[in-house]
Amino acid sequence: MLEKIESILKEASEWSAKSAQDVENFRLAFLSKKGKLNQLFDEFKQVPNEKKREFGQELNKLKTKIEEKFSTLQEQGNESGGHSADRPDIFLPEVPDGLGALHPLTLTRRRISEIFARMGFNSEDGPEMETDWYNFTALNFPENHPAREMQDTFFIAKGKEQKDDTLLRTHTSNVQIRLMEHQKPPLRSIMIGRVYRNEAISARAHCQFHQAEGLYVDKNVSFRDLKDTLLHFAKEMFGKDTKIRLRPSYFPFTEPSAEIDISCFICKGEGCNICKKTGWVEIGGAGMVDPFVLQSSGIDPEEYTGYAFGMGIERIAMLKYDINDIRLFFDNDVRFLSQFKGA
Repeated sequence: MLEKIESILKEASEWSAKSAQDVENFRLAFLSKKGKLNQLFDEFKQVPNEKKREFGQELNKLKTKIEEKFSTLQEQGNESGGHSADRPDIFLPEVPDGLGALHPLTLTRRRISEIFARMGFNSEDGPEMETDWYNFTALNFPENHPAREMQDTFFIAKGKEQKDDTLLRTHTSNVQIRLMEHQKPPLRSIMIGRVYRNEAISARAHCQFHQAEGLYVDKNVSFRDLKDTLLHFAKEMFGKDTKIRLRPSYFPFTEPSAEIDISCFICKGEGCNICKKTGWVEIGGAGMVDPFVLQSSGIDPEEYTGYAFGMGIERIAMLKYDINDIRLFFDNDVRFLSQFKGA
């Protein structure tokens, strides 16, 4: 067996490699399962016990030298033009290097954040799984109030009392309550995030969507401040010629309340399919924060006032990019997303 070891060692030592294939042939000849080294280890099992110590030492030396020789051949191959981790393989198939695109909702969300950041609004976030207290009760939704039914809520768990019920938030107003509880006025923040409502999925509605809400609480905040803020946002988002219209409405957490309309930037107010021939397009709701909401959050309504507003990001994106089906935002269709490469 010693003669076989010496013969294999000599053969391995004299092996030279001029290409990557020669290196691979060395591995197959000596180190593979059917290689000469593995065959020797199989024969070693038949060696008498009194000679195993002597042969075993020589066999291990042979294995070490062959592995060292293989490493040397690999290094020589890399230096002479073989492929390494730092050298591209020109024979591999071409990898497309096409540029991706930001999702239209991401583009819209960033633009909204940018506009309000320039007006001094901080960005705040909160949990998507919420309690009834933060989602409804603290926002002046009494028990069994019809407005609760309008939210089409996904309830998760029942609490000891209604205010302890767990649910998926139906708006980002829950962040406003948490903010007012833990910070003292003045407060000026924008809350953007995903919300959920149990609605049938269609071209105009979805069970999940994104909402942007704003809150400003300070001394002597007026409805005029709200109107000026919304007008500036509309001009920045849709164009400098955009006008706004505030229609009286009702929300439990604001008083007075209003629906926010913008002049149609497609037809310039003349009437088209986008604005349903009215010249105006609704984008959200707003109003002065109800004194009960301030008081339930630990803020004195006699000293502070504030305004709040909210709008759907999908709604803004559909108007801005002329998208006619909200489901396209969630389909992950590359054909749809690739249209926004230049946006």
